Amino acid sequence: MEKVKVIIWGLGAMGGGMADMLLKKKGVEIVGAVGRGAKIGKSMFDYIKTEKGDHKDVIIGSYEDVIKPGAADIVLLCTDSFTRNAYDKLVYIMEQGINVITSAEEMSYPKAQEPELAAKLDECAKKNGVTVLGTGVNPGHIMDLLVLVMTGVLTDVEEITSRRVNSLSPFGPVVMEEQGIGISVEEFLKRKANHTMSGHVGFAESVGMMAEGMGLEVAEFAQDMNPITTDVDRKSPYGFAAAGSCAGVAMTAEAKLSNGIPVHMDHPQQIEPEQVGVQTGDYVIIKGTPNVNLCNSPEIEGGLGTIAMCVNMIPMVINADAGLKTMIDLPIPRAIMGDFRNLIKEEKKIVK
Repeated sequence: MEKVKVIIWGLGAMGGGMADMLLKKKGVEIVGAVGRGAKIGKSMFDYIKTEKGDHKDVIIGSYEDVIKPGAADIVLLCTDSFTRNAYDKLVYIMEQGINVITSAEEMSYPKAQEPELAAKLDECAKKNGVTVLGTGVNPGHIMDLLVLVMTGVLTDVEEITSRRVNSLSPFGPVVMEEQGIGISVEEFLKRKANHTMSGHVGFAESVGMMAEGMGLEVAEFAQDMNPITTDVDRKSPYGFAAAGSCAGVAMTAEAKLSNGIPVHMDHPQQIEPEQVGVQTGDYVIIKGTPNVNLCNSPEIEGGLGTIAMCVNMIPMVINADAGLKTMIDLPIPRAIMGDFRNLIKEEKKIVK
């Protein structure tokens, strides 16, 4: 088999990181990169950390010029957070007969908030014989899939608390804007009131995924957010928060599943948390038989985690039956340290 062919759409912090990771892997090659504006016509290597060296150059083009039938086995779409914003791009990719993994948070479980679009995406994928998956470190792993994995050793579940204390520093400008990094508290509260303050995107998706994974439904769900202000200037690669402004968002959600199980979601996230003595970490606390108290500190770094999840799921998505998938539909994620080609099923080893 030829190497697994990948196109990356979006070369920001996440897409660029995926390119860097792929260039270190065996049996896979980047055959195209999609950008816009001034990036078009320039080398992908101008926008990633890896030096070109002996690598074959990849010239950034428009999506119409790069994504064509037979051009690749899969596209990594790294441009949006919301299903509605990513929808047209996903449809375009699938209509070219190409599989797609997106880092859009809502796409981790799109029927939680966009059931009609989820149904259309599933229909489009099946019509074109391809697979679409949304994934990342959160949602997609830490606050949902990991919780489900831990319930696998319980005979009974009574209550779930999923907590992630993390740094936003690795993420790009889009996330900085969504999280209100650097804005005033007044502006934060204004955006919250008129529903233009995104905060963390994914609680509804995580709870929906956990419910379905346990054979249940979501009976009640409500989330809230509050600003995390800073007493000192903080600067990350893509964001800046002056003293007195917002350095992040404290997100919480309370849910109840159809059998009465309460689910608590707690996710304070900010740039440069260590600068003010905040220890990051990931926590799964389950009351049941037996109890679970899982702690990983410091956190799984959000940027690297999302990059790794999207890249490591490539073979599983290529191998999957056509349709819209979530992380509970596919084999467990794992680091791929060998040749990607060895993980592709024989019947999937021909680019359509």
